[in-house]
Amino acid sequence: MSIKIVARNKKAFHEYEILEKLEAGIELLGSEVKSLRMGRVNLKDSYVRIIKGEAWVFGMHITLLQSTNPHYKPDEKRPRKLLLHRKQIDKWLGKVKQEGLTIVPLMLYFNERNRAKLQIALAKGKTAHDKRETLKKKMADREARAAMKNY
Repeated sequence: MSIKIVARNKKAFHEYEILEKLEAGIELLGSEVKSLRMGRVNLKDSYVRIIKGEAWVFGMHITLLQSTNPHYKPDEKRPRKLLLHRKQIDKWLGKVKQEGLTIVPLMLYFNERNRAKLQIALAKGKTAHDKRETLKKKMADREARAAMKNY
């Protein structure tokens, strides 16, 4: 059995240069897990902050299902705690503080053991010039593949 990808953050690859990736567990409520299985999640404007030695993801929108109990509806954009080892948190916190890097979520998926995981990355912001270079390179690669396909 392979992983089942629920959501990707395409904007992160455009806005940032990815330096290092890491898999993190995520603390969810029962109704949120059901929503994830239905693919009702948006990572577009989400980011990770380390507060008091704990990693939290902010801005991740999980739309609740209609079948959720009306008396128990958690906030759809609430901060969610990430489950990481202390060494990882300390290492990344040092890099974020010293080098001015940021931590962004890349994708949300269910692993082989059917656990919800969030792939996060240590990233450096791109300038407008870098973004244009990336787009040019992508277009050139696409054209080269198309040319190879025709022969």
